[in-house]
Amino acid sequence: MAGLYLHIPFCKKRCIYCDFYSTTREEMKRRYVEALCKELETRKGYLQGEPLTTIYLGGGTPSQLSPQELELIFNTIAYCFDLSKVEEITLEANPDDLTPDYVKGLRQLPINRLSMGIQSFDDGMLRLLNRRHTAQEAMEAVNRCQQAGLQRLSIDLMYGLPNQTEELWERDLAQAIALGVEHISAYHLSIEEGTPLHRLLQSHRVEEANEELSVRLFERLTTTLTAAGYQHYEISNFALPGCHSRHNSSYWEGVPYLGCGAAAHSFHGNSREWNVASIDRYIEGICQGRRNYEEEQLDLYTRYNERVMTALRTRHGLSLPQLKAEFGQELHNYCLRMARPHLLTGVLEQEGDTLRLSHQGILVSNDILSDLMFV
Repeated sequence: MAGLYLHIPFCKKRCIYCDFYSTTREEMKRRYVEALCKELETRKGYLQGEPLTTIYLGGGTPSQLSPQELELIFNTIAYCFDLSKVEEITLEANPDDLTPDYVKGLRQLPINRLSMGIQSFDDGMLRLLNRRHTAQEAMEAVNRCQQAGLQRLSIDLMYGLPNQTEELWERDLAQAIALGVEHISAYHLSIEEGTPLHRLLQSHRVEEANEELSVRLFERLTTTLTAAGYQHYEISNFALPGCHSRHNSSYWEGVPYLGCGAAAHSFHGNSREWNVASIDRYIEGICQGRRNYEEEQLDLYTRYNERVMTALRTRHGLSLPQLKAEFGQELHNYCLRMARPHLLTGVLEQEGDTLRLSHQGILVSNDILSDLMFV
């Protein structure tokens, strides 16, 4: 099995925290879609016959493409790949794009899951983040999709935001639960260098959430969503039973995937490729038959490190027999030796042949993962 990721870099405007590759050059959309379709055709052999099981359109803001542009992409995918085993097709969307007409157009496409970037249900916080929608528009978009039969909905929320209180976070969680969505992704704000938010921080116009508050917000997140029936199946992801993201889970399980579009990454076991993060150079290369990309061969230790990092993010944890079979006795023993101090303090747990982060371990996961990696 394998996944397909398509990067759609267009945004009406950039959020102040975002460091993903995106552009506001809407006039490039048609040329970009044509180049993306051409890349799909030329790289359809990358997966070496592995059947697609998931497709994910991320960004940027994929809902900036019209239903007609999306239809062209899906027609190309259907031409290039056998879709008989595809279980999940996700489109990332902004609430204000999901007008009645747009939702009606989506119903004509094979998309069966939406991932909606809401971030907060507080209008003041949304203005600070430079989001395009209001809280009311977000709630109306969710209801509109549900009424149209698009029931497989995931929403993104953020915590650790400047000036965010526990009470504001509680209201965000309560509103998310009340909407009845099947999946919630909740990310702690990361202030990345070069973003407008980083410049605000440097000029002392905003302050980062301190560690104590961040811990309390995380505790409220896990307690509240677990009580509402959501399973905490990955550090930042919660789902009702059976509603986890199959595409994102494939990343954590080491499943091969083809990534097309500017800045998109591809992975096939022992190697990784990534396209140039420039819409102009991407289109130029594809049109001239010389794709602009870089490639990295992954040695044994790099693959071990990535497996440890991704597996321990999930509630399934790290299978020690599988680790031994794939990476050998030496790295298996190394992992156990480095895990021992964390097992003694309780931030790591071993159940049978599986290592997992404990609830407290999630709070210090970066330190644990760093210790288990081979350097």
